[in-house]
Amino acid sequence: MPTPTKTKTSVATTAEAAPSKRSRKVRRSVSHGRVFVLATYNNTIVTITDKSGDTIGWSSSGAIGFKGAKKSTPYAAGQVVHSLMDRLEAVGLREVDVFIKGIGSGREAAVRAFQARGVNVLTIKDVTPIPHNGVRPKKQRRV
Repeated sequence: MPTPTKTKTSVATTAEAAPSKRSRKVRRSVSHGRVFVLATYNNTIVTITDKSGDTIGWSSSGAIGFKGAKKSTPYAAGQVVHSLMDRLEAVGLREVDVFIKGIGSGREAAVRAFQARGVNVLTIKDVTPIPHNGVRPKKQRRV
């Protein structure tokens, strides 16, 4: 009985087998969206999503270049909205629902900046978390 001979088979690598396809970003057209403004004592963060909650774009006063105490000013909040809307001009955002969280000074300025850019603000809702009962008090000191 003859012994089987070993033959070399050429194995194609993944790079040779399938040419690589680059994924392209899909440009969406969103006319109605949601805006989430997080205004803290230290920063202002603005996020724009579509109706289902998928993020379209975001920006913050620290990302623009403000440093220190200037990040939490109303002027910085307005500049955040202007830079964000400049980047998202291709999306075609016309109407937004605004959800504001936090107690910083950039709350009102962000909403006013959206109105100044010609975006129709339909609703404004404050979603700042409020504690119902607080934390458990310390146990009483025994002397």
